Amino acid sequence: MKLLLALNAFKGTLTASEASTIIHELFTRELPSVQVKTQDIADGGDGTCALLIDALGIEKVPCLSLNALGKPVAGFYGWEEHTKTAYLDVSTCSGLSTLANEERNPRIASTYGTGILVQAAISRGAEKIVLGLGGSASIDLGIGILQALGYQFLDAQGRELSSFSADILKKCKHIQGPIRVPRLSFLCLADVTSCFFGEDGAIPVFGPQKGLKYSEMDVFTQEAHSFIDLLSSKSRKKVSDQPGFGAAGGIAYGLSYFFPLQLEVGATYFFEKVGMLEKIKNADFILTGEGKYDSQSKHGKGSHILLRLARQEGKKIGLISSGKEGKEDFDFLLQLPEVDLANLNAKKIATKNLSKVLSKAIAKGVFTPKGYTRI
Repeated sequence: MKLLLALNAFKGTLTASEASTIIHELFTRELPSVQVKTQDIADGGDGTCALLIDALGIEKVPCLSLNALGKPVAGFYGWEEHTKTAYLDVSTCSGLSTLANEERNPRIASTYGTGILVQAAISRGAEKIVLGLGGSASIDLGIGILQALGYQFLDAQGRELSSFSADILKKCKHIQGPIRVPRLSFLCLADVTSCFFGEDGAIPVFGPQKGLKYSEMDVFTQEAHSFIDLLSSKSRKKVSDQPGFGAAGGIAYGLSYFFPLQLEVGATYFFEKVGMLEKIKNADFILTGEGKYDSQSKHGKGSHILLRLARQEGKKIGLISSGKEGKEDFDFLLQLPEVDLANLNAKKIATKNLSKVLSKAIAKGVFTPKGYTRI
C-alpha cells in the first residue's frame, strides 16, 4: 500500500516537517508494509515559500534584515536565476513568530524587514517576487515594503515618517515616490479569501491575533480607509477591495497601487509547483493534517484543497487535526487533543499526542485495505 503523507504545519506546535518525521518513523516501526511518500504542504501561510525553496531545489540566499519591530533578524529568499524570480515569505522577517506575545502591536509593526529582502533580490536582478503572505505581524498595507523600495510617507508638515513609526496610517498625509521605481511584479500567495475591509476582514478577524484591542478597531478601520484614499490619489488608480486582500494586513492591497500584482490561492499555486496531482495519482490513499481544521479551512487552506484533488481522482483521504469539523468531509478523522499554546512544553505535548493518536489508529487497522474507511 502506498501512502502519501501531505501535512500542513500544526500551527504553534509542530512544523509540517517535524510532524511528517514523527509519522514516517511510526509507520516504519509499526506498519512497515505501508510505503510512505512525504510531501509537506503549504497554502500561503507561514513558511510557504520556504517549503517551495526546498521542494524545488531553489538557491537559498541568506540576508540580514529586521523583524516586525525593527530588531535584527536573519532572513533569506529563494533565487531562480533563469526566471529572475525571488521567493520569500512575509513571516520570515515580519511575522508574528519573530515577536514575543507581549511585543505584538500592529500600530508599530511593519513589513520593512520583508522589504529589505525584496530590495536585496532586486539587487540580484529580480524582476518578479513570489510572496507568501501568511503569518504577518502587521496591518500596514505594505507600507514597510514600499519604504524599503524608496517610497516616502510624510506627515502633515512634510516630514518623513521613519520605518516602525507608531500610528503611521494615521499620521501619513503625503506620499512621495522614488526617482526610479523598480521594474518589478508581485505574485502574492494568500491562505485566506477575506477582503481587507468588512466584518470578515483583516482588522476584525486578524487584528486581535496581532495585538489590536477591540476598542481600537473602529478608529483603526477609519485610518485605513483614509490611507487607501491617499494611495489612490498618489497613484491615480482606483483599486477595489477583493478576496485575498485581507491576508497579511493588506500587503497585496497596498502594493497593487504601484506595482503589477497577481493574487493567487496559495495552496493551488503550491500544489501545481510541486506536482501534487501526480503524487496523488500514484498513491493508494492520502493522509493530511493541520493544527485545527475548521470553517476557515474551507476557504483556501491546504488540507481542503488537497481533499478536493483527492476526490477528483477518486482517492481516499484522512485528516489529523484537533476539533471535529473535518469528520464529515474526510474519509476519517484522527482527532488530536487541544494543546495550550501558552504552555512552555506545548511542542513536547503535541509530539506525544500525535504519536499516541496515530499508534492507536495503526493498531486498529485503519491503514489497511479493509480498515481504511470512515471511523
